[in-house]
Amino acid sequence: MKDRSYKYYDFVSATFVAVLLISNIASAAKIVDWGISVLGLPLAFDAGTLLFPVSYIFGDVLTEVYGYKRSRRIIWAGFGAALLMAGTFWLVGLMPGEAMWQEYAGQKAYNAILGGVASGGIIIASLSAYFAGEFSNSVTLARLKVATEGRFLWLRTIGSTLIGEGVDTVIFVLVATLFGVFPPAIALSLIAANYIFKVTIEVLFTPITYAIIGFLKSAEQEDYYDRDTNFNPFSLTT
Repeated sequence: MKDRSYKYYDFVSATFVAVLLISNIASAAKIVDWGISVLGLPLAFDAGTLLFPVSYIFGDVLTEVYGYKRSRRIIWAGFGAALLMAGTFWLVGLMPGEAMWQEYAGQKAYNAILGGVASGGIIIASLSAYFAGEFSNSVTLARLKVATEGRFLWLRTIGSTLIGEGVDTVIFVLVATLFGVFPPAIALSLIAANYIFKVTIEVLFTPITYAIIGFLKSAEQEDYYDRDTNFNPFSLTT
């Protein structure tokens, strides 16, 4: 793959990382319950689910337009940013709070919200789920693109999401539950609700995904096929 400059690659990459970080904070901040059940399972989900599916849409865009190699670099950039965020929140949580801040907010509130982002369970759950899910999504889309010779974009975006989001959701909820972040009693409900919601968002956003990909392919004069790509997630150079 020859290195070249692009007009919008940096913007797409930065948005991808921003969505990842915001959704991680929202996940630790609140669990939403709209009082709806499917097959007897209440559709309760962590608030990050509202935004996190967008990261998979941007992951699809990165891989579809720029190729797996460039997408892989951004996945690692997101991984590093999430780790830095968690470490920062953990360090800040150890520092003594100012007296007036303790009155209107306090350490207990900090620990309940931002402390969750820095807790061992959330860090391990979110990073392991992100790593496995994003790479599953990217590899699936890249391979499907070659197999279909660039046809059936909807199949690639939705099919890769079914796999990537499935891997991500199961790993995140199970690992977080094992570390006591979520009570075991709602683990199955969280998996079902998160997965249904995320896949639904991907399907509903398909026309928007088509428009973004079409615009970028035209503007960047790029439509990369990963025919000879090394899909090793730990390689950043080949």
